[in-house]
Amino acid sequence: LFSLVISCGLPEKPLLQLSKILWKENIPLLVVKSSGFLGYIRLQIREHFIVETHPDNRTSDLRLDTPWPELEAWLQTQADAMETMTREQHGHTPYPVILYKNLCEWRRTHDGNIPANYKEKKQFKELIKTGILKREQNPEVDEDEENFEEAMRAVNTVITHSNIPANTLNILNDESANNLTSQSENFWVIANAVKRFVDLEKRLPVEGLLPDMFSDSARYIELHNIYRDKASQDAETILRHVHHFLQSANRARDVVTEKEVQRFCRESRFLRLERGCSLEAEFSGTGSTSNLQNSLEDPDSDAIYYLVLRAVDRYTSEYGCVPGETDVEVESDTVKLKGIFSKLCSEAGLHPQGAQDDHIHEICRYGGAELHSVSAFLGGCAAHEAIKLLTGQFVPIDNIVVYNAVSSNVTTFKV
Repeated sequence: LFSLVISCGLPEKPLLQLSKILWKENIPLLVVKSSGFLGYIRLQIREHFIVETHPDNRTSDLRLDTPWPELEAWLQTQADAMETMTREQHGHTPYPVILYKNLCEWRRTHDGNIPANYKEKKQFKELIKTGILKREQNPEVDEDEENFEEAMRAVNTVITHSNIPANTLNILNDESANNLTSQSENFWVIANAVKRFVDLEKRLPVEGLLPDMFSDSARYIELHNIYRDKASQDAETILRHVHHFLQSANRARDVVTEKEVQRFCRESRFLRLERGCSLEAEFSGTGSTSNLQNSLEDPDSDAIYYLVLRAVDRYTSEYGCVPGETDVEVESDTVKLKGIFSKLCSEAGLHPQGAQDDHIHEICRYGGAELHSVSAFLGGCAAHEAIKLLTGQFVPIDNIVVYNAVSSNVTTFKV
């Protein structure tokens, strides 16, 4: 079977036939259409898992609010020793130690709570600042201790409750994760094992990643090893749950590898599951079109062009040519395309607002011409999406992108 099918300029009838086959087999279909200064990309995919989403704003998962015994013991030892450290040791103490030390002090005066809002976090930063050493030659001036600066910068992202993100929770609570069968995908087998782990531990597995920081090598390596060892223990526990299911389902133990489980655990905060809408459901109006309808109510939205380009595909299926192929046919073909457009919108349960006649006439004037620059841009975007789908990394479009080269706008819609 194919891993991905890309369709370019295919008329509606054969496109629908192709999409039905691919939807049944859960093979992604990427539809690319270019006409004049306009074009769109439509992704049809039944179910797609993304473990490595590569979020732009990934934050460190240090678990300082709920440290496990080994981490807590190491942090407490280092925090207690800060009073007697040399200036060099003090200035090279890893910032998690500084945060932990001040967090313990904060909790003692705030009923065990951590800083929760902007005002409290600002106060917490001031508390951290009081721990900076003063210069020996000038006691009124602070030393340049970069580790304390790092600690204050990390307050907003690190000093938080270690909750389970909604996207991960939805996956763990999904019916496919809770009702495994002998045919279940590896993703769901591991998700089921993680769900069992979460039910017992009330937390996600530790990622085992430690960000770069201003620190001496010895203590950084010690701290990194603590996180890495805990991540390995959690992954091993989850792997045992996986093996238990595989054995009960009479499947080989090596179907799910240790590396897969470790990767799943490392990325557990950022998991994504994409479930799309088939072209058949979209065209017949049985899919969810509320997002597209909301966009159509904006007279400046490019959503109208997506529907007009779809009407062109239907026109091509019915008449065997593109509308406006010659100058003398533009006006007559515009009338035909208007009729097809109205019927298409009615079938899909959509009600465009504003003057569609101008948009339809503009598309007819293009006569199906494909401009190099527009096609090249759409081809590049489609190539990016193809790589995402084939590698299972990064989040693909969900699920329509319209490109307007006149205004240089790229707009996304979901059906």
